[in-house]
Amino acid sequence: MRKYFELPVLFIVTLAFSASAAFAKDYVIYSISQDIPMGFDKEVIRKNFYVDMGKNQGVVKGSVLDVFRVVSVLDPYESKKRFNHKIKIGEVKVLHSEETSSIGIVNKLESEEETPVFEIGKLMIGDVVSAHVK
Repeated sequence: MRKYFELPVLFIVTLAFSASAAFAKDYVIYSISQDIPMGFDKEVIRKNFYVDMGKNQGVVKGSVLDVFRVVSVLDPYESKKRFNHKIKIGEVKVLHSEETSSIGIVNKLESEEETPVFEIGKLMIGDVVSAHVK
C-alpha cells in the first residue's frame, strides 16, 4: 500500500519543479530617463535604463546585463506560424541595484553589421534583459 502513496507524491513534486521552470519570468527594461538636450556643441546626453531585475536575482553594482529585442514574425505562406527571434542588441552596466530593480547605462551596442534591421536601433522599453555570461 505504501508504494501507491509514494508514486503520486513523487509525480506531484516533480511536476511542481518542472512547472516553475516552464513559467520563467522575462526581465525587461521598464523605463528610460535622460538628460534634457540643451543644444550645446559636443553635449553628452546621459540615459538611465530601469530594469525589473535586482539583488534578488544576483544583480549588483557593476553587473553587466545582456539586452535582447524579441522580433515576432508571421510566416504567411508555408506554416502560418509565428516565429519569435530573440536578438542581442546590446549590454547595460548596472550603476545601482535594489531588491527587485536596477538602474543602468549602456555598456555596449551591437554593431549594425552584425544585427538585423530594427525600427529602433537603440535600447527601448520592453527589451528583454538577462544576466551576462562570459
